[in-house]
Amino acid sequence: MSSRKRWAVGALVAALLLTAGYFAGLLTPSLKAPGDNSAEAGFARDMSRHHAQAVAMSMIAWQNASTPEVRQLAYSIAVTQQAQIGMMSEWLKDWHLSPTGTKPAMAWMPDGAHELLPDGRMPGMASTDEINKLTEAKGKDVDILYCQLMLRHHLGGIHMVEGVLSETDNSRVRELAESMKNGQQSEIVTLRDLLTSLGAQPLGS
Repeated sequence: MSSRKRWAVGALVAALLLTAGYFAGLLTPSLKAPGDNSAEAGFARDMSRHHAQAVAMSMIAWQNASTPEVRQLAYSIAVTQQAQIGMMSEWLKDWHLSPTGTKPAMAWMPDGAHELLPDGRMPGMASTDEINKLTEAKGKDVDILYCQLMLRHHLGGIHMVEGVLSETDNSRVRELAESMKNGQQSEIVTLRDLLTSLGAQPLGS
């Protein structure tokens, strides 16, 4: 084979390798995207629902609590968790997945079905009756009940965060989950301090 032909063949092989590498780069994110039944997708869906209740409770407290400290904390939690809901919604869009799945809540966690409360609520979530009581409460009762419900809510949320951290190696999921854990652990300290200052105790398990 002449040197010209060898050069042409070499150039063709190089071009094919570059093309293959280019398309591999395009396909890799899709191939690595979490699937519909993955822990990542389940976490995004379930934690979005979990967060939505925290936002709703926090908006009630922000409007009705009697102390500035509780109103300020409630506002911060509402803004932070609503933003995190948006981030998790974007994950599902990027992964070409529906915002809702066909699996029961917590199915993405090992023995997740056993983590649910008897009425199907995820860990830490308030009941309809508790939400109604918070809505109807007045004065200091708003502050106390909100802190009690949110403290329990955060403890349940952290349990779910630890569940996904044990299951995923997705950097986006891990980064947000770690941020949730750190933020909520800090807020748990604040909630306990607020309850003490209000002369109240956390709810029983």
